[in-house]
Formats: sequence, structure tokens, C-alpha cells
Amino acid sequence: MSAASDPVPVPDKVPVAEALPLIKPPRVTWLGRIRNRVRRTHLGRLIWRVGVTVVGVLVIAVGIVLLPLPGPGWLIIFAGMGVLATEYTWAARLLGSVKRGLGWWRDWMRRRNKAIRVLVAVAGLLFLAAIFVGCWYLYKLM
Repeated sequence: MSAASDPVPVPDKVPVAEALPLIKPPRVTWLGRIRNRVRRTHLGRLIWRVGVTVVGVLVIAVGIVLLPLPGPGWLIIFAGMGVLATEYTWAARLLGSVKRGLGWWRDWMRRRNKAIRVLVAVAGLLFLAAIFVGCWYLYKLM
């Protein structure tokens, strides 16, 4: 007998559906109920996707406008990407890679000693101060 013709061993007990843990379905929110109702038709899916795209792009545009100003510009841009990620897989992948990159940066910074962390924080604050001074100078020129 060859190894190819040997029978594959079968375990004595095969897990049944009752033995597996139950997975709860996701909770449907009021927005999810509205989305499900609108997306029942082809036109509804198209309208929903266009609406999500418009809202996501507008939020990102507001974030881009707020980048040179003191405020949460990047946070608003990522919020807009989160809105787009509800409909587009490319936005979800991009958001996931940003999350992984920020996690890597956080872990890398935690492994450094306190002097390097303070130096990076001071450099970041100086960078923000330079942007603020540059914006203030451009504002005074106008």
C-alpha cells in the first residue's frame, strides 16, 4: 500500500453546531435600519453611495482646510476617511494601514528612553509653532 492510498484518520468526535460558541449578529442601529431600507433598490444603493461619497469628501475637505490652522485637521480627515470606509474597500484598507502605522509608531516610541521621547515631543511642538508663525506671518502680509 502506498501512502497516497492510506485512509485519512477521522476524529472520534466531530464538533457539532451546538458545541460551537454562538456568534451574536451585529446590533442594527437606527442608521443601519435606514440604510437597509434605502439600499433595497438599485437606485437607493446608488443614492446612498453618492450621499456617503459627498459627505466623506466634504469632511475631508474641511480637514484639509483646517490643516494649517490650529485645530484637529488630521482628526477630521481621518473621520472623513471613516465615512468613506463604510462604502469603499480602498478607504477601509487605507484606514487600516494608517492604524497599523500609528500602532507601530506608538510601540516604537514606547521602546525608546524618556530623553528621546521628550526630544521627539519638543521637535513636534517646534514644528507646530513654526507652522503657526508662518500662518500668522502670511496673514499679516495680506
